[in-house]
Amino acid sequence: MTFTDGFTNPMVWFSDPAVATSQKLLEIMFIIMGLVCINSALRNLFDKENKAPIGSGIFWGALGIVLLSGRWLPHAVNGMLIVLMTLPAIFRKVKMGKSDVPTDEYTKNQAKKIGMKIFIPAFSIGISAIFFALVLPNLGAMVGVGVGVIISALFLMSFNRETKPTIFLNDSRRMLDVIGPLCMLPMLLASLGAVFTGAGVGDVIAQVVAPLIPEGNMTIGIIVYALGMVLFTMIMGNAFAAITVMTVGIGYPFVLALGADPVVIVMLALTTGYCGTLMTPMAANFNIVPVAMLDIKDKYAVIKNQIAIALPVMVFQIILMIALS
Repeated sequence: MTFTDGFTNPMVWFSDPAVATSQKLLEIMFIIMGLVCINSALRNLFDKENKAPIGSGIFWGALGIVLLSGRWLPHAVNGMLIVLMTLPAIFRKVKMGKSDVPTDEYTKNQAKKIGMKIFIPAFSIGISAIFFALVLPNLGAMVGVGVGVIISALFLMSFNRETKPTIFLNDSRRMLDVIGPLCMLPMLLASLGAVFTGAGVGDVIAQVVAPLIPEGNMTIGIIVYALGMVLFTMIMGNAFAAITVMTVGIGYPFVLALGADPVVIVMLALTTGYCGTLMTPMAANFNIVPVAMLDIKDKYAVIKNQIAIALPVMVFQIILMIALS
């Protein structure tokens, strides 16, 4: 592989009629995300209050470049940027910089002024995603999420004239500083799921569990499939990353091949997997990020409170799978 392998011209790519409009719009969202990360990199690099300005700048800068132009960069360059990005995280050199948090008095005054309207921006993101998924399926729900974020920003600006674009940049930088390298975990885990599937991990799992499942016994197959989804989700941190591998390895040969409804079984297997999401630190955006943002001393506090709910829900899901199979 050379440093030119994979290089393409952005203008040629955007003007190519063979590239779907949804893909082009989604790429624009990634470009915006990259610019936000680069802003955070520059702000941290020149922030005298940041205890690790160089490491923070390298991490956010490398991530920003990959998001901004990774599609068109040579494969080797993308790989080097990703390796470079991991080094500050490994040595814990990604730190928070100066945080311009609004005062309690200002926050309370704005809460009284805006009231329940503050939920409108959040709802607009979900409504936009649903609208795009149902009305504009060719563009896709992910594009709808991006459009929803823009709409929510406009709502926030209309609620308060002091809310300028710089406010969003400052707050995005503050949020990234709080989350830190954990923000990468969902993307890395999703990539890992694709790698596992491509590497044939599902076939290996099928060979391992085959002796445990009596031939033709769909009930045992469902139980193993569901428990496998929970365990693999706990490892991967995301049920979407686990569903393909576990369906190829267990779901199809030991459940679906016996005549079970694939729509019902796979849908319930996915939701069963989310019981594993409630019980793993690998699901950082659900279980670790809230702890960091709320400054909770026990970093596993969220998980400990969710286990009592996750286990009975898991059992109910398995019983439902068996009943509807």
